[in-house]
Amino acid sequence: MPTIREVAAYAGVSPATVSRVMKGEVPVNAETRARVKAAIDAMGYAPNAFARSLASNRLGGVGLVISHLAGPFMGRVMMTLEATLRRANVSLLVASGGGEVERERDAVDFLRGRRCDGLIVHANALSDAALATLATATPLVVFNRRVPEIEAHCIHLDNEYGGYLATRHLLDQGHRHIGCLTGPLRQQDAAGRLAGYQRALREQGIEMDEQAIIEGDFTEQAGEQGMAALLAQKVPVTALVAGNDDMALGAMSVLRAQGYSIPRDMSLVGYDNEACARHVVPALTTVHAPLEEMAQEAAERLLKLVAGVSLPPSTPFMPTLIERDTVGPAPT
Repeated sequence: MPTIREVAAYAGVSPATVSRVMKGEVPVNAETRARVKAAIDAMGYAPNAFARSLASNRLGGVGLVISHLAGPFMGRVMMTLEATLRRANVSLLVASGGGEVERERDAVDFLRGRRCDGLIVHANALSDAALATLATATPLVVFNRRVPEIEAHCIHLDNEYGGYLATRHLLDQGHRHIGCLTGPLRQQDAAGRLAGYQRALREQGIEMDEQAIIEGDFTEQAGEQGMAALLAQKVPVTALVAGNDDMALGAMSVLRAQGYSIPRDMSLVGYDNEACARHVVPALTTVHAPLEEMAQEAAERLLKLVAGVSLPPSTPFMPTLIERDTVGPAPT
């Protein structure tokens, strides 16, 4: 890649003149301007993006803070964000917060230090107050979380309704003893799904068994541990609502290892509708989270904020039930 000095030498002008031509500044006479543009075209010169950012004090990109780099959930989100922003000629810079307050704060500071035009934040540990304050300092969209003070900046899923859908489906099949493997209940999404499970049971007049609710961390290993604990404690469940598809897969592996038939002996419902849910045997009944649509909306809202456009009110995205093969009638 040629340098600006090489372009200047080719055109017979100074590097400062090349810079002025590229920025559209005057005074540069027409003949000199044409000569510089011809040199740029002939040599295939493109200015360094970081150098441009130093000159303009902007990077011209969007920063994304995510809780964890691993897992299909964030993979779906990042792919859609990147594609949506690329269509607007905007780059995406990613930093992981690890689900810890200090690391999330460091990730925000890192991206702001790179002079990103705005931030999309998927943060589990930062407080509502911290996010509301951040929104006053930089264009901000909060992903998969509702912050009442800045609701128009939030893209979130009605997780309470999703948990209700999953549990109601099992109730409709005659199940009355339904376990629940949750994600970390300090997180809004996990707490919402548990609340939906509880509402569905209350509507049917079913008393909750606290032993049937086990908190995990949205990993397959947590699903294995939770299912093993329910079986070891002989909690009399015939069906299970899992906090996400990974936890459901972990539970399924334990059930298979202990000789249970799914769904004859135990029914399961996952959450998120990841690709693995379609391919596991039996195929996993799950709650679909429209992550791609949510990510696209997040990117579009941030671009509006960066452009100085006022945001319209935000409404939650609605999950839907995907019926497959892991739910059957309650054993008689």
